[in-house]
Amino acid sequence: MSCRPIYFNPSAAEERCDFSNIQGLSHFHHSLPGYRATPLVSLPEVAAELGVKAVLVKDESNRFGLPSFKVLGASWGCYRSVVSHLGLSPTVGLEDVKQRLKKNPVTLFAATEGNHGRAVAFMARHLGVTARIFVPASMDEETRNRIASEGADVVISEGDYDQAVQEAWLASQNDGALLVQDTAFDGYEEVPAWIVEGYSTMMTEIDEQLAQLGLQSTLTVTPVGVGSLAHAVVRHCKSRTTPIAVVAVEPDSGPCLISSLHAGTMVTVKSSETIMNGMNCGTVSATAWPDLRRVIDAAVTVSSYESHCAVQYLISHSVRAGPCGGASLAAIRRLEESGQAASLLHRDSVVVLLCAEGARPYPVPRDVAVEDVVGFTQALTQINSSNPTLSVADGAGEAEIADYLAAWFAHRGMEYHRVEPVAGRPSIVGVLRGSGGGKSLMFNGHIDTVSLTSYEQDPFSGHLGEKQGKPVIFGRGSLDMKGGLAAALAALTAIKSSGRTLRGDVIIAAVSDEEDASQGTRDVIAAGWRADAAVVPEPTMEAIAIAHKGFVWVEVDILGVAAHGSDPQAGEDAILHAGWFLQLLEQYQKRLPIDDTLGQASLHCGLIKGGQEPSSYPERCTITIEFRTIPAQSSESILQDMNALLSDTAKKNPRFRYAPPRLTVSRPTQKLSADHPLVQKTIACAAEVLRDSPEVVSVPFWCDAALLSEVGVPAIVYGPSGAGLHSKEEWVEVESLQTMSRVFEKLIQEFCA
Repeated sequence: MSCRPIYFNPSAAEERCDFSNIQGLSHFHHSLPGYRATPLVSLPEVAAELGVKAVLVKDESNRFGLPSFKVLGASWGCYRSVVSHLGLSPTVGLEDVKQRLKKNPVTLFAATEGNHGRAVAFMARHLGVTARIFVPASMDEETRNRIASEGADVVISEGDYDQAVQEAWLASQNDGALLVQDTAFDGYEEVPAWIVEGYSTMMTEIDEQLAQLGLQSTLTVTPVGVGSLAHAVVRHCKSRTTPIAVVAVEPDSGPCLISSLHAGTMVTVKSSETIMNGMNCGTVSATAWPDLRRVIDAAVTVSSYESHCAVQYLISHSVRAGPCGGASLAAIRRLEESGQAASLLHRDSVVVLLCAEGARPYPVPRDVAVEDVVGFTQALTQINSSNPTLSVADGAGEAEIADYLAAWFAHRGMEYHRVEPVAGRPSIVGVLRGSGGGKSLMFNGHIDTVSLTSYEQDPFSGHLGEKQGKPVIFGRGSLDMKGGLAAALAALTAIKSSGRTLRGDVIIAAVSDEEDASQGTRDVIAAGWRADAAVVPEPTMEAIAIAHKGFVWVEVDILGVAAHGSDPQAGEDAILHAGWFLQLLEQYQKRLPIDDTLGQASLHCGLIKGGQEPSSYPERCTITIEFRTIPAQSSESILQDMNALLSDTAKKNPRFRYAPPRLTVSRPTQKLSADHPLVQKTIACAAEVLRDSPEVVSVPFWCDAALLSEVGVPAIVYGPSGAGLHSKEEWVEVESLQTMSRVFEKLIQEFCA
């Protein structure tokens, strides 16, 4: 069950807006080439699904040849801006305006997420003037090209939509141009108000079309971006003798209106990836906010996947909708599913859905509604997140899975943060805030996987199957460690959906790059994220791991002299000389220290590189040694030992030369007492769920728990069972996933109470 907030405002039924017909608006739109009323399409199957009298969709997929209603407001805003600039009457004909512009040209500026900017460019071309359109850096190339196809200069802002608006405003001021923007802000209110007026033509058309069918609307569902269309809708619907209820819909990724409604004041939200580009705005228009706050009856958010499903349905019923167009249908379905909208949806309701844009290409989104641990593990496994610094072929990196997790948190109205100091290597930190005074618990799970080259079947199948008589999920990363992360997220969802109150925060750190340099956890730590304790749900086969070795990589250069292979007097063979050092290294290995928990430290030579071709003496041989360390060792002590070993080799072999050894990577050991409160609390929770206490062990592999412990966050490693880590076939056991999710849920309740 979704735990996203829905906003209801019962007092809106009694509120009214003052609104009258706009002088010259109808004549203006009718005078534009190709004007015709867009269709109002009946959806009887949806009406039956919702239990209402009628559902009709206003199809704005083709308005003046553009795939959006936006041109209604943009054209009127451009026209009023230009005639005001020229000192003309607001009823002057378009041809007269164009003639005056030939003598006194002006440039039109705008910022956009897509359709508004294209509409301004369209109107500028119609008026015979230049348009300059500012777009956020995240806008895809195809959308930019569609704006440019209208003859506009497209300027890419380095920030989000709100920053693009500010850049367009400043640039228009500097260039003496006209900004035609549908977002109002301090000192800029008149033009957005004209744009809102322009949308009234659509609402008038709806009234006339319903009258022809003998119907009258009781509810209108409107998309919200900055709120200009929604403002036009409420002004129209709430100025009638019999007012029409209004439901607003926003993407999960940019819920600026619903966040402001819940807060009771305008707030700015940080938007993230969505297919509903034109609605993905961070701040409500200042002129729209006062009316929206008073008269919106309900507000909901929808995911990209919900919008996509609605688009598919509309297209199958001859409505060529785009993602912003599908949002209204997705919203009304979600409202009905909530069981809280009986006053809005009943057998006499006539519902009008505003389909705000036409069909366009977009990446098919993944379903973020999944909450059970099995489905979630499958969803994560199906995303390619192979580590690009490990893969023989280029790894995909973590961007797609980070976007998915951001959308997953947004879908539930949960706080989340994208941590990405290294471009292309994002981590996502989600937070369920407690009421205060309790202990915080972090689950740290990596979202990258090792390379795919060794996997024999489809590495992204995520399919359910059987292994050794047990149900399992197959796929690269299913065990290492998307299953463990899914178990933590499923536990978090269960806590939030239940309405149970925690005093402490629950933090999910979904981190990048653990399989190589642990960039993600280091980034999260550097960003200041801490907790009173942490669980790293790596696959421990349901044992609680309290210790693991660290590791250190040291590079040693053995030096020779390059020469032709036929000239042994001039050449010194660095590779051959390296053998002298390796013999002493083998003896040194036997003397490595021993820890009572972790056993003996170890080393191996992971890489050896030397020479250019067979016919030349190699001038250098580089050996990379990996040490698996225990607390008695340090990076400094290992370098000292290597220097001593190299010096001893040189003493025994006068021709032996070397460069000082280099430390390339160093990761600490992890060791927590079995008596630590975190360990004991976890044992108690597991015993209550499983009726048996898990084993407490040390593990041979390294993981990010050590980095957390190093900065004062006591951590354990505790995750599900399976097999095939880094091998040709990988799987995680379904029953183990379900077990871990229940234990994590119990641990959250107990630890953060």
